Amino acid sequence: MMLGSCTDDLNQMPVTETTSNDVYTDAANYRSVLAKIYASYVLAGQGQGGDNGDLTTINGQDFSRGYFNLQEAATDEVANTWLSGNNLVDLTYINWSSKDSWVSDSYYWLFFNISLCNEFLRHCPDEEIAKFSSIEQDEIRAYRSEARFMRAFSYWMVLDLYRQGPKVDETTPVTGFVPEAYDGPALFDFIESELKALVAEGTTTALPESNEYGRASKPTAWALLARLYLNSAVYRGNTDVRYYTECITACHKVISNPAFYLEPDYAKLFNADNHKRSHEILFAMVCDATTSVTWGGGTYLVCGSCGNSSTQDPAKYGLTNGWGMFRARGEIVEKFGDVSATSDSRAMFYTDGQTQYFTGAIDNQSEGYFFEKFSNLTDDGVAASNSTATGCSTDYPMLRLADVYLMAAEAFLRGGAGISRTEALELVNKVRMRAYHNDESGKISDSDFSLDFILDERGRELYLESIRRTDLVRFDKFTTDSYIWQWKGGVLDGRAVNARYDIYPIPDTDLTANPNLKNPLY
Repeated sequence: MMLGSCTDDLNQMPVTETTSNDVYTDAANYRSVLAKIYASYVLAGQGQGGDNGDLTTINGQDFSRGYFNLQEAATDEVANTWLSGNNLVDLTYINWSSKDSWVSDSYYWLFFNISLCNEFLRHCPDEEIAKFSSIEQDEIRAYRSEARFMRAFSYWMVLDLYRQGPKVDETTPVTGFVPEAYDGPALFDFIESELKALVAEGTTTALPESNEYGRASKPTAWALLARLYLNSAVYRGNTDVRYYTECITACHKVISNPAFYLEPDYAKLFNADNHKRSHEILFAMVCDATTSVTWGGGTYLVCGSCGNSSTQDPAKYGLTNGWGMFRARGEIVEKFGDVSATSDSRAMFYTDGQTQYFTGAIDNQSEGYFFEKFSNLTDDGVAASNSTATGCSTDYPMLRLADVYLMAAEAFLRGGAGISRTEALELVNKVRMRAYHNDESGKISDSDFSLDFILDERGRELYLESIRRTDLVRFDKFTTDSYIWQWKGGVLDGRAVNARYDIYPIPDTDLTANPNLKNPLY
C-alpha cells in the first residue's frame, strides 16, 4: 500500500465486485434491483433455494418462513411438529424472549429489505436519473414508487410485530450514525404518509392504477392503508373512530374497482396457478420452481401441511413428499362445525387417522388435522414441479379482496362511517356465498353480524395467511383469558399469558448497537 500510495491506484473501485456506482449507470439495471427488492421476501440468497445467502441468520431460512412462524405458530391455527429442531418451542407456547431465533431473524430480514429500498431510492432522485432518456426516467420514477411501497410494507410489519424500530430512510447515513427510534404512533404516521403519497392522484409519486402480477399498484397500497387504519387502536395506543372511517374509505377504493372480483373457486387462490387470480390477489410473495426456488413462501405451506407419517398421499397436492411440519389446532377447525358435513368449501382438512383435539403433546402427528388449503397442482390437476428438487410454484397471498371486504365490515362495526349496516353485511355475505358455492344457506342474518362473528369469519377465510396473530391482538384475545385454545401458554388446556407477548421484542444485538431502542416490556 505504501509503495502504491503516490499513484491513483488506491482511488479506484474494486474490480472483483459490482458496486452501486456500476449498477446505476445503466437504466435497465434499475428494474433488476427492484426485482431483488420484491424477491427478498421469499429468497434467502442469490442461488437456488437460498444458496449464496444475503444474510447470516440463526435459522438459515428466508423471511417468509419466519414471518409465517411469528404470525401463526402461537395462535389457535397451527400446531408445530418439529418443535426443538425448528426452534419453535417458545413461539408455540408464547414464551419467547429477545433472544428468540425467529424473532431476531425476521427483524433483520425486514431491515435488510428496508436497506435495499433505501439504497435504491438514493439513486432515484430526478437529478441523478436526468442522464437517461425521458422514457427511462418515467420508468425509474414508477420503480421508485414501488420501492417506497415495499419499504412501507416492511415498516408496517415492523410496526405490527415489534411496535418500534430504527428511523432510517434514503437520507440516513450508511455508516457512523445511530438512528433515532420510531415508536408506534411515529411509525404509523410515517407509513400512512408514504402510502397516501403513493395513491395521490396526478402526481409523479403515485403508483400505477394497475401493474404486473406480484408488483405494487394503487389498489395494493389502498389495501395496506386499510389494514393500517383497522389496527390503529393497537398501533397508536388509543381508539380514534375516524381511522375506522378512513379504513372504509380505503376499502371502497379497492371494492369499487371493476378489475377486482372474488374468485369463484376458493381453492384456486392457493394452487400453483394462483398467479392467474389477480382479480382477487392484490399482492403476493411470488414463488416459482424455475426462476425463484424457495423453501419458504408457498413451498413451506404446501409441503409443511402434508403429513410424512399419515395416510396422506403427497401426489394429491402435487408433491413428491410431505414434511409433516404442522397441523391444525382443534379450535380453528371447530369454527367450521362438523367438517365432514359442512358445505363450507374453505374447510380443507385431512382427517383420516387424525383426532381434532390434543390429548397430550402438541407434536404428536396423529393429533390435529392436516391442512389441505395450499397445493402445488395446476388448474389441470398436474404437479407444477418436483417439490423435492425445486420446491413449489404456489405463490403466497399477502393481500386479498376478500380480506378487504371483511375489513370494511369490521370497521363499520367499530364505528366507522361511509357504509351502511346493510352494505357491510352484504360484503360479509358475498365472502360466505363464495364459500358455499352460492348456496343461500351460507348467508348470515343481521342478528349474527357482530365483531365476534367477524373474528371467526376471518379465521375461516384467512387461515394460514399470516394475519391471525394480528387479528387476535386487535380483538384482545391473543394473550388474555377471553379466548383460550389448547397449548396456549404451554399447557394442554390453555391459559392466559403476560400481555407483553402482544408485541415481539427487539433483538438483544440491536439493543446493544442502538441505545435509542428499548424493550420496556421485556
